[in-house]
Amino acid sequence: MDTVTRPRILVVGAGFAGVECVRRLERKLSPDDARITLVTPNSYQLYLPLLPQVASGVLTPQSVALSLRRSTKYRTRIIPGGAIGVDLKAKVCVIRGITGRIVDEPYDYIVLTPGSVTRTFDIPGLTEHAFGMKTLAEAAYIRDHVIAQLDLADAIEDPAERASRLQFVVVGGGYAGTETAACLQRLTHAAVERYPRLDPGLIKWHLIDIAPKLMPELGEKLGRSAQEILTRRGIEISLGVSIAKAGPTEVTFTDGRVVPTRTLIWTAGVVASPLIATLGAETVRGRLAVTADMCLPGADGVFALGDAAAVPDHAKGVEGAVCPPTAQHALRQGRQVADNVIATLTGRPLRPYHHKDLGLVVDLGGTDAVSRPLGVELRGLPAQVAARGYHWSALRTNVAKTRVMTNWLLNSIAGDDFVRTGFQARQPAKLRDFEYTDVYLTPEQVRAHVEEAGLPAR
Repeated sequence: MDTVTRPRILVVGAGFAGVECVRRLERKLSPDDARITLVTPNSYQLYLPLLPQVASGVLTPQSVALSLRRSTKYRTRIIPGGAIGVDLKAKVCVIRGITGRIVDEPYDYIVLTPGSVTRTFDIPGLTEHAFGMKTLAEAAYIRDHVIAQLDLADAIEDPAERASRLQFVVVGGGYAGTETAACLQRLTHAAVERYPRLDPGLIKWHLIDIAPKLMPELGEKLGRSAQEILTRRGIEISLGVSIAKAGPTEVTFTDGRVVPTRTLIWTAGVVASPLIATLGAETVRGRLAVTADMCLPGADGVFALGDAAAVPDHAKGVEGAVCPPTAQHALRQGRQVADNVIATLTGRPLRPYHHKDLGLVVDLGGTDAVSRPLGVELRGLPAQVAARGYHWSALRTNVAKTRVMTNWLLNSIAGDDFVRTGFQARQPAKLRDFEYTDVYLTPEQVRAHVEEAGLPAR
């Protein structure tokens, strides 16, 4: 096939689904079969489930950031930037590069895997004063911040300020929030022994969630076991409670309690990337409504998957069920979409996505964990082995596996360290500063931009 007429396959997003799709396309298509392009603001794949261990210092940041440029054998063109709009009629993706320049990238087939962003609500002070746990930079910053609170509490004389710096609030009783609270509590518990002037009783961790149960997906018994483990460690768990307002030195709960704190970590769920709204297509709870083969109905050559798409979950056998936004589904959807794109190129029928959930794992640090692999309920060390074994096997490269295993072994032998880099100390680092959700266009702005650029509908 002439290189000028090669089909252009554009993949948006370098998460689990996007990278898995690209790598499979590279393996199954020759350079003459298609031209593959990947749009991502960061040239690495982030292993999101291990971010709490980066925040607590068990893992180094580069251990969970798998470089997309490490190997020279990959031929996919990487565009460093973020997709801010898609015109389905003109078959153009509008991209804001990392330099700020806007470019229009035409495509024949587009695979949308832009992932998700932190879900926030109209709570006074939330985006101005809360930290997120969705990006590598946020995890690294939170570690610095938490250790800084210990240093500052040790240095100051005002008892009220010291107390506020030693209280920490995590909102969100799902996996991210529970693991974040568990891992960081272990860090501060170990660190306080190095601060003889600090009263260990002043260090308090709060985990709150509006839901009536902690991690309900785990089931009644395991969810209760996780709650008992955290309570035994001294973490105060409040269910049926959320945040009424947040300030720089205190947080007000919806039950009226006011907690003096300088650390509010918000992990109360995610929503699909704002890119999905630029398509003007049907959505299901914010996620793009697609068929079982992950095609967008009524749109030529458009596939969507991962956190941003409501992919029907046929394995559950329940009408209207969609796949949850988990890594195991994203990985398998990425492979299936790659096969379906190739099937479209070769005129073969597309296959629907079908995968039975393998279970859930929750790492609470140390030898504490709760897991349910393949429906088998595990607690303690067996659950920890299952949790870390699953995460380790899911890492895409041998380099990443070696780094993570080395970090785990070193931490188990040498324990935690309490070094903070300080390089971000004077930079804003709250929810509104990391995910750039204000850069996306509306469907009307996308169409106007494309028309101004002289790109006709196809």
